[in-house]
Amino acid sequence: MLNFNAPPLKNTTAEPVWKVLIYDRFGQDIISPLLAVKELRDMGITLHLLLHSDRDPIPDVPAIYFVMPTEENVDRICQASDLRNQLYESYYLNFISAISRSKLEDIASAALAANAVNQVTKVFDQYLNFITLEDDMFVLCNQNKEQISYHAINKPDIMDTEMEAIMDNIVDSLFCYFVTLGAVPIIRCPRGNAAEMVAVVSCKSHLSYHESTVCGIFVFSLPLRISNALSNTKFIKNSKHISPQKLDKKLRENLRDARNSLFTGDTMGTGQFSFQRPLFVLADRNLDLATPLHHTWTYQALIHDVLDLHLNRVSLEESQGSEASPAGARPKKKNKKSYDLTAADKFWQKHKGSPFPEVAESVQEELDTYRAQEDEVKRLKSIMGLEGEDEGAISMLSDNTAKLTSAVSSLPELLEKKRLIDLHTNVATAVLDHIKSRKLDVYFEYEEKLMSKSTVDKSLLDVISDPDAGHPEDKMRLFLIYYITSQQPPSEGDVEQYKKALTDAGCDLSSLNYIKQWKAFTKMAAAPANYGNSGVKPMGLFSRVMNTGSQFVMEGVKNLVLKQHNLPVTRILDNLMDMKSNPETDDYRYFDPKMLRGSESSIPRNKNPFQEAIVFVVGGGNYIEYQNLVDYAKAKQGKRVMYGCSELFNATQFMKQLSQLGQK
Repeated sequence: MLNFNAPPLKNTTAEPVWKVLIYDRFGQDIISPLLAVKELRDMGITLHLLLHSDRDPIPDVPAIYFVMPTEENVDRICQASDLRNQLYESYYLNFISAISRSKLEDIASAALAANAVNQVTKVFDQYLNFITLEDDMFVLCNQNKEQISYHAINKPDIMDTEMEAIMDNIVDSLFCYFVTLGAVPIIRCPRGNAAEMVAVVSCKSHLSYHESTVCGIFVFSLPLRISNALSNTKFIKNSKHISPQKLDKKLRENLRDARNSLFTGDTMGTGQFSFQRPLFVLADRNLDLATPLHHTWTYQALIHDVLDLHLNRVSLEESQGSEASPAGARPKKKNKKSYDLTAADKFWQKHKGSPFPEVAESVQEELDTYRAQEDEVKRLKSIMGLEGEDEGAISMLSDNTAKLTSAVSSLPELLEKKRLIDLHTNVATAVLDHIKSRKLDVYFEYEEKLMSKSTVDKSLLDVISDPDAGHPEDKMRLFLIYYITSQQPPSEGDVEQYKKALTDAGCDLSSLNYIKQWKAFTKMAAAPANYGNSGVKPMGLFSRVMNTGSQFVMEGVKNLVLKQHNLPVTRILDNLMDMKSNPETDDYRYFDPKMLRGSESSIPRNKNPFQEAIVFVVGGGNYIEYQNLVDYAKAKQGKRVMYGCSELFNATQFMKQLSQLGQK
């Protein structure tokens, strides 16, 4: 796309064509986790500007647009500014999802009126309405995410028209995956919930054919290609049943239309797929409400839980030092510093799924290694500065010249290493401050024992009543996990006792009202989720991080090691990928869009285990589930798993949605 929708030339030293990139907020969110400013500049992007900002004319430069095909955006391009004022030399219009015929006609009319027909060089549907955060993880949207949030889907007064709009929104994004990445999966979904509804709505998606290309910069692994699958699950207590056979019918019709099929052609990159088709598993957030509330212990999930992590960028408040403001003076405004956590950061790629104590030790080891290298360079510099005719000095100088030359040549690499060490030192220190001040290690260990039905060494009431143990939100999260994972809900007398302790601790009990309703409904609908043999084991005191001079004072923090276990979503995936017979998944519906005659059943026609799969969670996902799936895939030789969700939230954001539902 950034090369005017032409394949980039490899092994060329020619300068790129300089151009301007114009995007809306949706396009900005899609690009920002993938490309840094330097990478954009290497591709010839001299300026990148928001569509609705005030922009000066640059008449001798081509402009690449990457926007949603909304009324406001089309009007801005056509009437309000760009074409009418002929801001740029030529226009390459790339729409994130398919543009309607009527809007295409509006663009054509505006180009005619502005005498700019020849300047509108190309119009493309890119089918890229999704955000890739990792090679094996994506979310649907960031802008207006409240429109497809857990709260929006589950509010009791939702209208049919609102639900249809939510379905259309989700389906448009999933359909973009499906078309852009070119995989037709086997679809499995639970019976009797809104997954069927989403599947049907997907069938109604606009399938008109436009010139479509795969942007050269958006290169994803096979699991992400699978993510194109069209369906999702929702928790709708009173949703009307809609026949899912329409999904099969629509997909089969499109597959049979060789001339206009969206799933064939040179742009699909078929050589990147294995011969076996991927599995697409639809999951509902209501399958497991405990995991999003769970205090975690791995690096990436902890950063998302306690810091401001947004589209792979974490923001920290810089400390102002120990100097106090003068009496009566306005408090100093805290500065914020942002860090990008990218695929190029080897430390991040290696340790983002590691337990935090292991990360702290690794950061300290990296810092010690860097200091040793730095001291070596300083020593060599000192030797090179020797003067006089002393033969020993000359001999030493000769011996160390090669070492110094090597050290100087590796200086840029050393400086980059120092930048990354500083980054992770600052981030890990901020996380550690939260762990120590809120006793997050205690909460994590206690919740693991609750979820694995292990014996706890302290009563829940004592933890809630402890004034030094965490924030009110931490206590509320702990109690909700206890309530959700209990085989039998506590008695009314016990609940009242807990509620009093929670109220005294400053907790908002609104979320409990909703969880009570949810628990009652799920008890009628299905058995409670099983969290397997989760748990942790303490490993005693720390080694390096406890030493004098360490950047991390871990005293008082437990050195907990995770035990590998499968969360509910991972367990369901395991059953379906390996074709295991299990009461939990035996009744899952089975759809194969490539069957000549569409007929739905719960009997899989494919008897072979799957090697590639994607799990998509409607209602929101989290890094805890993502990491659990990553660990599962690592343990299964040759299997590849992708995780997607309608929105990505941390426990604080999820608690807010639960509280809103509890107030209705």
